[in-house]
Order: sequence, then C-alpha cells, then structure tokens
Amino acid sequence: MSLYSFGLEPLSCHAWNKDRTQIAISPNPQMTWIDWAPESNRIVTCASDRNAYVWMLKDGVWKPTLVLVRINRAATCVKWSPLENKFALGSGAKLISVCYFEKENDWWLSKHIKKPINSTVLSLDWHPNNILLAAGSADLHCRIFSTYIKDIEDKPGPTPWGSKMPFGEVLLEYKECGGWVHSVCFSPSGDALAWVSHNSAISVANATQGKEVTQLTTGHLPLLSMLYVSETEIVAAGHDCCPYQFSYKGPGCLEFVKKVDIPKQSSKGNMSAMQHFRNLDKKATTEEEETGLGSLHQNSITQLCILEGPKAKVEKFSSVGLDGAMVVWDFKH
Repeated sequence: MSLYSFGLEPLSCHAWNKDRTQIAISPNPQMTWIDWAPESNRIVTCASDRNAYVWMLKDGVWKPTLVLVRINRAATCVKWSPLENKFALGSGAKLISVCYFEKENDWWLSKHIKKPINSTVLSLDWHPNNILLAAGSADLHCRIFSTYIKDIEDKPGPTPWGSKMPFGEVLLEYKECGGWVHSVCFSPSGDALAWVSHNSAISVANATQGKEVTQLTTGHLPLLSMLYVSETEIVAAGHDCCPYQFSYKGPGCLEFVKKVDIPKQSSKGNMSAMQHFRNLDKKATTEEEETGLGSLHQNSITQLCILEGPKAKVEKFSSVGLDGAMVVWDFKH
C-alpha cells in the first residue's frame, strides 16, 4: 500500500489513463467528476458550473471541446460507455444527459432521460453491453435505463435485465434504498448491480434471480464509493476513511468480510516517563495524545478506481479523499 499527498485541497475524483502511467485529478472544488477513456485517450470532465468538456491531446496540449448537455443545474457525475462512443452525465436537473459525437456538425450532442427521476443524480455506471446504464439518485431510488441510440449503434440483444430497450426504458427501479444512493456498480458480467446509500447500507440486485434485491445495513458510517473486484467480491469506502470488503454469493448471501485498511502503529508502548507526566499535567490523563485517525486516509474517501487487473480480478485499486491524499491498495483474492 502506498500513500501519495496532493496537498491540502480535498480530492473528489480521479481517473487513470490506459497504461496507468498518468493520473487526472482536480483540486478545484467546482470540478465534480473526471473520466478517462482508455482506448480513445479522451478525458471528459463536468463541474458545478453546469458544463462538461471533452479533452483531446493534440501536439502535447490538452484541448477542450464544450458539450451541449442542456442542463440548468450542476453536473454531478460523468462516465464513458465501454465502447467510448458516448458518455452519460448526471446532474441536479433531475435528468441524465447521454452524450454522443455528431460527425456532420463536429460537436457533442445529448439526449435526456428525465422520467421517473425526481432529484439529483449522484452516481452512474455502465453495463458491459454499452447500452444499459445504472443510476443512483437523491430521490432514494436506484434505476437501470436503456441508452440505445439508433443513430450510432446496432440494436441491442436481450439481457437478463430485459429485452425491450428503446431509449429511456426503465429496466429496474428499486424504491427502498433508504437514503441517497452515492455509488452504483455493475458486476463484471453485468448480471448483478450493487449500490451504497446514505443509510449505511449496501445492496445488490441479481438479474438472473428475478432482480431480487439483498440489502445489508452496516454498522459503519455511510459509504460513498464502491467497486467490484471480482464477480462475487465488492470493496466500498466512505466516511469511515478506510475501505471495506463485502462478499455476495447470491440472493440473501451478502456479508461483510473485513476492513482493508491497515491501522497505523501506535507508539503508546514507547511513551517516555516525561511525556507521561506532561499528559497527566495538561489533561489529567496518562494517555498519549492521539494526532490523527488510525487509518491511512485522514478524512472521508470520495472515490475508488481500478488500478491493476481486469474488473473480474482486480489486483490493485486507488482511493482519493477529502484529506488531499491518494492511496494505492493491494487486493489479495
């Protein structure tokens, strides 16, 4: 495990390039999300100023292109589709903008998914088929939509989530999330969808089992980001400042496995006699003063990213947090 500091400014998001030799981060609090397309080497960013940009590297300089997202509230999250021919953007405007490039006019257009979203879209994730899109929102719902755009892609085949896929079709709508849905994530196969919500719960819906939902309410502070590290293992992190591992083996079988973080070594045993009496004099206690949390991150973890290995067998992942730090974690299967 390695800790990297990027200063004192909080980090809300980060993204790696294809070979993991470069990282994109933003200490600007207005920047809400970054995603880096590995094959086309394009970066998409969005911000609370209601704008989104696609950045392309030309002659050693990153040049932005404005996207016509057509929203009147802050953009909150953005993610490239697996084939990188479109991306989805969530916002406070109670809608999702699905954006694609129109070659004729040389610009990025968007189509809106509005119904039945009733509040800010907080999280997005793509199904491996490049058509289905999961969304978590502040209306306490988790949903899966179809983003099929006939102008740019072939008609999709059926999936366990459903077979009818006109643009905006709702294939899953779970209403009992119990809190804001901070993060959503499809399993590597796309047959399961997991999400974490502000009531400290983690949930998984299984498409092959009638879309049955299994929910586990944890004893931790709310989780903000999550990753599948294999078809059955999930890592999630948030306000507890450290990642946790969960296992899902099927409906009714969602379990907490372990805390991934390694606590800092305490120096209590090496306290000098002088320090002992200083503490007693200042605080009427013999305990050594604790400076910081017993974790690598010293504030909430805001986002997790895959760093090494395929989604079906992640070997390393990274995290950024409000402490301005990034941590690289080794995951052992």
